[in-house]
Amino acid sequence: MDMAAASLNSKPKTSLIISTYNWPEALNLCLQSVCSQSVLPDEVIIADDGSTIETFDMIEEMKRRFPVPLVHVWQEDDGFQLAKIRNKAIARASHEYIVQVDGDLILHENFIEDHLELSKPGTFIAGSRVIMSKELSEKLLFSKETRMGFFVSGMSNIMNRFWIKSLRNYFADHYKPHDIRKLRGCNMAFWRQDLIRVNGYNEDFFGWGREDNEIAARLINIGVYKRAMKFGGIVFHLYHPEKCRERCIENEQRLAQTVTNKIIYCNRGVNQYEYVTV
Repeated sequence: MDMAAASLNSKPKTSLIISTYNWPEALNLCLQSVCSQSVLPDEVIIADDGSTIETFDMIEEMKRRFPVPLVHVWQEDDGFQLAKIRNKAIARASHEYIVQVDGDLILHENFIEDHLELSKPGTFIAGSRVIMSKELSEKLLFSKETRMGFFVSGMSNIMNRFWIKSLRNYFADHYKPHDIRKLRGCNMAFWRQDLIRVNGYNEDFFGWGREDNEIAARLINIGVYKRAMKFGGIVFHLYHPEKCRERCIENEQRLAQTVTNKIIYCNRGVNQYEYVTV
């Protein structure tokens, strides 16, 4: 066995959690990109915040040919409750390391491998994304293409598109390690035991915004360090109109309380659900 294979074999088993809501075409592309990974996750859990039958049917069809277990965790549609459905998915996760993305992303072929190679006890990982234009997104949804040519037009955040392993490794501990604003919930990774220590996501966060920054703040408050995923762990974000942000001010206030008061545990969290034993 070569050194690279031995290194990956020593990495944790991984649950990939993909959040979704009523966009089966995008989720299908995301799942196709999972199938093309250089290193597959050990399971995929769809965290579904109330999608209709079209999403259910697509997932059932995908299960027939998916290379790893594909689990569908669904809750009734009662407004934007991302924190709640992520907690339900975390409780169902069968493995010790959790990589978290959104279902409107196409994953670079080395995405899971990058996250595993940067995984380190006592840390969580915050990645970034490449933004795609409406025109490019519509083209990919029509063609069902998941591989990105480097010179494809219609992308912004262009520096997030470069895969450079040496820079990925350097920036992991040098890119704004204490800045909880520099993260996206659509591209993060955690040790499951750390999520349970802080009781997962705070379900007082309802509507769009800041539930991901707030869980990062609680993890940092218990001594779990943030690592950055730059020049690796690349994801391509399909265009969609912005979600309603009417609760953002209230969510900002909750985040500020967690930071100011050094809160480490939320009352309405993952402990409301029965855990799978890992």
